[in-house]
Amino acid sequence: MTTSRRDFLQFAAAGAALGLGVPGTWELGRSIPNPKSLRVLVLGGTGFIGPHLVQYLIDRGHTPTIFNRGRTNTHLFPEVEKLIGDRSGDLESLRGGTWDAVVDNSASNPKWVRDSAQLLKDSVGTYLFTSTRSVYSDFSEIGMDETGPVFEVDRAWVDDEERRLPYGQAKVLCEMEANAALPERTLIVRPGLIVGPGDNTDRFTYWPARIDRGGEVLAPGDPDNNVMFIDVRDLAEWYVHLLENGATGVLNALGPTSPLSYAEMLYGIRAVTAVSVSFTWIDTDFLLEQEVRPYSHMPLWIPARGNQVGFQRFDLTKSFEAGIKYRPLAVTAKDTLDYHKSRPVERQQQLRAGITAERERELLDAWHAAGH
Repeated sequence: MTTSRRDFLQFAAAGAALGLGVPGTWELGRSIPNPKSLRVLVLGGTGFIGPHLVQYLIDRGHTPTIFNRGRTNTHLFPEVEKLIGDRSGDLESLRGGTWDAVVDNSASNPKWVRDSAQLLKDSVGTYLFTSTRSVYSDFSEIGMDETGPVFEVDRAWVDDEERRLPYGQAKVLCEMEANAALPERTLIVRPGLIVGPGDNTDRFTYWPARIDRGGEVLAPGDPDNNVMFIDVRDLAEWYVHLLENGATGVLNALGPTSPLSYAEMLYGIRAVTAVSVSFTWIDTDFLLEQEVRPYSHMPLWIPARGNQVGFQRFDLTKSFEAGIKYRPLAVTAKDTLDYHKSRPVERQQQLRAGITAERERELLDAWHAAGH
C-alpha cells in the first residue's frame, strides 16, 4: 500500500488531534514549585541520558556530582564537581561523600551495581537505577504493567565469570543488587526505547533521517501496529521530578500518553520535513521472508504476534500517577533530525540501525514486482 499526499494529510490531521505536533501541550517545571535543594550523585553523567539529567538538576537548583572515567565529553559542566573512577573496580573517589540520591544510568553489569550500591548504601538516600523493559520475560499480555513477569535469574550468577547473560537477565540481577543493598530505598525505572538528541544508536534517528531524504519510503507491516518510546529529555526531567518527590519502587518509562500507531509515528515525523515523501506499506510476512529483522532493520517495528503482542501496548497508569509527561512527537522528531544533521557527514551516512538505501530499494522493487 502506497500512501498518497491526501492520505498523509488525513493522518496528519488525526495526529494533530492526538497532540503529536502541538508544542503547547508540554509544560516545563512541572515538579513542586520550590523543591528542597538535593545533592545528587550521577554515575556516568556525560553519555546520553546523563547530560540532560545533569542540566535539568542544575536548572531546578540542585547540586549534581558526576562520577565517571573522565574520558567522554570532558568539556561538559565545568562548574560541576567531578569524581574520577571506574565502575569496573576503582570506586575510591566515592568514599566519604554523602548525597541525597544517586542515579545509576550506566550499568548493565550486576557486579558494578553491587559494588556501587554496597559502597554507597550508608551515604545516599535513594538509589535510582535505570533498568529496562527487557527485564520482562513475556509480552503476550496486552496492557501489562510493572507487575508483569520478569526473568527468573539466580543471584549467584553475579559472580559467575563464565556466564554471559542476555541484556534483560543481566538487568534483573542489577535490580536485585540495588534492592539488596538499599531495601525500600531503591527506585527502579524500566524504560523502553530512549530516543532524541544525543542518541548514537540511531534506533529512532533512522526514521527522521530517512523521511527527510524523501522519495518512496518503505513502511513495515501493519500501519495500525502500536509503537512506544520515550524522549530522553522527558525521562531525565521525570527522574528529577521523582527524586524531588521521594519516589521509590518500580516504574515503567514508556510513552506517549495516548496509544500511537506506527502510521501516526511516521506521518508525525513527516510533518517536520519539507520534502516530497510517499510511504509504501509492505506486509509483515513478506518482510520476514526477505529476512528483514524487526527492531534492527526496521527500527521500532515489532509485529504484534505471539508473545510480542503486548510489547508496544503497556498500561502506563502508574507512570501517569507518578507525574510522567511527554513532549509532542513533532518536537522529538525535529530535535532528533537537527542533532543528526549536526554530526559529521560520514556519521550521517553510516547509521547504526535501519537498512541501507540500496537494500530498501531492493525490497520495494521486489514488493512491486510481486504485484503490489
